Amino acid sequence: MKVHHLNCGTMRPPRTPQGLVCHVLLLETDTGLALVDSGLGLRDAADPGARFGPARFYVRPRFDENETAIRQIERLGFDPRDVRNIVLTHFDADHTGGLADFPWARVHLTASEADAALHPRGSIERGRYLPTQRDHHPTLVCHMPGYGEPWHGFPAAEELTDIAPGLVMIGLPGHSRGHAAFAIDTGKRWILHAGDAFYHHGQIDGTGRVPRALTTMERFVAHDMSRVRANHERLAELWTTQARELLLVNAHDPVLLRRAQQIDADTEG
Repeated sequence: MKVHHLNCGTMRPPRTPQGLVCHVLLLETDTGLALVDSGLGLRDAADPGARFGPARFYVRPRFDENETAIRQIERLGFDPRDVRNIVLTHFDADHTGGLADFPWARVHLTASEADAALHPRGSIERGRYLPTQRDHHPTLVCHMPGYGEPWHGFPAAEELTDIAPGLVMIGLPGHSRGHAAFAIDTGKRWILHAGDAFYHHGQIDGTGRVPRALTTMERFVAHDMSRVRANHERLAELWTTQARELLLVNAHDPVLLRRAQQIDADTEG
């Protein structure tokens, strides 16, 4: 399975020198194209208050049409209508903004995350799950990875064979109620997109140099901070022990996005 690493949204929180990206994966499968997350979309710039909510004042997104998934897919020479499935790590606005650009696509997420988005509990969930992200009435396909097989030490995983063999949803709650990660078998290595299970490479690579603005934001929005810390520990273990077999990325670290893009360039070269 061929994978393209795209930045589908740049954000500039205060005291975060390198800023943040919206790292989206475009998958070429035998049944069409699929996306892991959708980044910011065409409609976000027109109504950022309704589409992104108050969080925009902190993360300060740059609404650039050229960065949207649909425009990048067109530049790569693909027909956007071939995007038939979008798999979501979770339903936050910076991951779902592009959904409305592909209204025909099926949207896959954990059942727990769907319940959180449709029936939010508490002020954090009500603030993060905006109805405008669903006003195009997407077809939601709910999965329960907790009933699947273990994967690389994670107890809850489900292979999404209806989309593509080698695409695995891993239950990784903590950041949100039903947060998931996705593993993709490229034939050469596995890619693990951990979503917002961590924000910065310093949380898992042993350097520990993480902007305080990011750790503060992580604690503020976390559904369960104890699970977030446990996820950091497990992902740090993978980073150390499986560096050759597994390319670990997340949703927002520009360093990890550039690393993945460089690895792809070196492999193709």
